[in-house]
Amino acid sequence: MRKSKRIHFEISERKILLRGMDVAFVIVILVLIGHFFQFNYFEFSSTNYYWTIVLALYLNFFGTIFEMYNLQVASNRFQVTKSIVLTTALTTLFYLLTPVFTPVLPSNRLQIILFFFAILIALLIWRNFYIIFLASNRFVKKVLFIASSKEIDALVTELFSVNPHYVVVGYIAIDEDPEETQIDLVDETQLEEFIHKNYVSEIVVTQIKDKHNSVALYTELLHHLERGVVIRQYKEVYENNTYRLPIDFESKELYKFFPFSRSNQNKLYGYYSRLMDVVFSIIGLFIFIALVPFIWFINLFANKGSFFYAQERVGKNGFPFIIYKLRTMVKDAEKDGAVFAVTDDIRITPFGKFLRKTRIDELPQFINVLKGDMAIIGPRPERPVFVNEIAANVPLYQTRHVIKPGLTGWAQVNYSYGSNLEDSLMKLRYDLYYIKHRSLFLDINIVLKTMSTVLFYRGQ
Repeated sequence: MRKSKRIHFEISERKILLRGMDVAFVIVILVLIGHFFQFNYFEFSSTNYYWTIVLALYLNFFGTIFEMYNLQVASNRFQVTKSIVLTTALTTLFYLLTPVFTPVLPSNRLQIILFFFAILIALLIWRNFYIIFLASNRFVKKVLFIASSKEIDALVTELFSVNPHYVVVGYIAIDEDPEETQIDLVDETQLEEFIHKNYVSEIVVTQIKDKHNSVALYTELLHHLERGVVIRQYKEVYENNTYRLPIDFESKELYKFFPFSRSNQNKLYGYYSRLMDVVFSIIGLFIFIALVPFIWFINLFANKGSFFYAQERVGKNGFPFIIYKLRTMVKDAEKDGAVFAVTDDIRITPFGKFLRKTRIDELPQFINVLKGDMAIIGPRPERPVFVNEIAANVPLYQTRHVIKPGLTGWAQVNYSYGSNLEDSLMKLRYDLYYIKHRSLFLDINIVLKTMSTVLFYRGQ
């Protein structure tokens, strides 16, 4: 008789758990405080149900901005505590100031203090419980690999680096004479016993077409699939855990990355995206115009030179356009030729570094968005000289030009500044993931992550 399976939560399930329990703990603590103390600002009832909905929306919105649902942050006590304090403060402030859908402002200031600390304490209790009892135990997944002995060590190392909750307990070699590896080799004839004994919940397959008895192995895998064991292809596992595509320098099989998102051919999504581009561009330009006098005045002394900066970039379908930015580098920064900007680039002035960290230097690009050269969200536009250089070494690089370049993008919120071909390849993986999975939900996710980047001063 088979042993009961151990509980394991997938990444999406963990995030749903965090979001749901954040709200549940806050509501419970508010109800308890209302019962034991003279606290009547917030009441949980069927007549005022919208109070709870608005509170839940604010918690999830600001929690997303301050990365409370980033699983690495959620597992780190110091980082998540910082996020909790910021989320609580913003949630309390906006909840108090929201008219109609939230309670009337209390005359007694003690009510506000109790409301703030109720949310803070509830989140601290739940998130510490999560770290102590759940994060390190329930999220471990025991995995069996089917792969070549020549690549198994590298694959396991790569998988563990993106998801430390994966525990590879063994592998079946697809080669005739397996080499010595760090992972235990499993006898194919004892596969069922091994799966039961080690509580294997997933089998990850690279390929089995070269296996001399692949038909028998397929039959065995089908048997375990019917018994509830998840079987997935390695590239799918990689993509779902890293949110990028598993391409390399030699990859020329473009068909693997098609069809891209249906949103690329969805006219309704296209009209909606363009409408949002225009609306946000107008708002962004108003903000930029309001900041111009202050930035221009500081620029006279801090940057000493031209205020704006124009440069040719490659746009949709490979057509060039002129991009507008605020100058952040010293004069004649590229007198010896174009080079990649790098972290702590000595050509960037101190004030320029501030402009880059806060993304203020990119505000003039709302002009490009309004003109239609760019979108709010998409792969960042690159200079023609770099496009030619990268495309010569990285197949598929030109694929990122099938959509408009963006003011911000999936690569920008997930990876730091690219300073070499390896970085360009990594950013391409993220860009192609966005093109493949492009959707309204992913766009919203990027906007929230961009806000988090600006608020935490992580721009480049």
